[in-house]
Amino acid sequence: MTKRVVLVAAVARNGVIGRGSQIPWKLPGEQRLFKELTMGDVLVMGRATYESIGRPLPGRTTIVLTRDPDWGAEGVRVAHSLDDALVQAATLPGDIAVVGGAEVYAAAMPLATEQVLSEVDLEPEGDVFYPPFDRRAWVEAAREHHEGYDRVFLVRA
Repeated sequence: MTKRVVLVAAVARNGVIGRGSQIPWKLPGEQRLFKELTMGDVLVMGRATYESIGRPLPGRTTIVLTRDPDWGAEGVRVAHSLDDALVQAATLPGDIAVVGGAEVYAAAMPLATEQVLSEVDLEPEGDVFYPPFDRRAWVEAAREHHEGYDRVFLVRA
């Protein structure tokens, strides 16, 4: 695959990325930066992540992963495996931004060329975690300091 596959996530110090279907923090400006980063790209996300957002995000193509053969939503593409999602994404403009949830991040991690992590300076209660990964397999290309979090750009070593 010649497209970039970028995992994009906000991750607390304790690895939490969610509590149920909610993100357990509010970060000023973080969603605007997410929009800037992913505009024009293909978003790959799980069904629960999509349903927590509730709609396709403007300016991006959304592919929703689900095991339910009958699931569908207006304005999004449906895939029943990560491979299927990547085959669809390969035919569309833009890079591939994997945006959650935990199972989708874990499945995509071996294929990812980059990660953009908002490292949140909190340790909230949660039940959804970003998958562990070997930091030595990644090079920190850039770091931006923001109020309450650092945005870290990692590329595969």
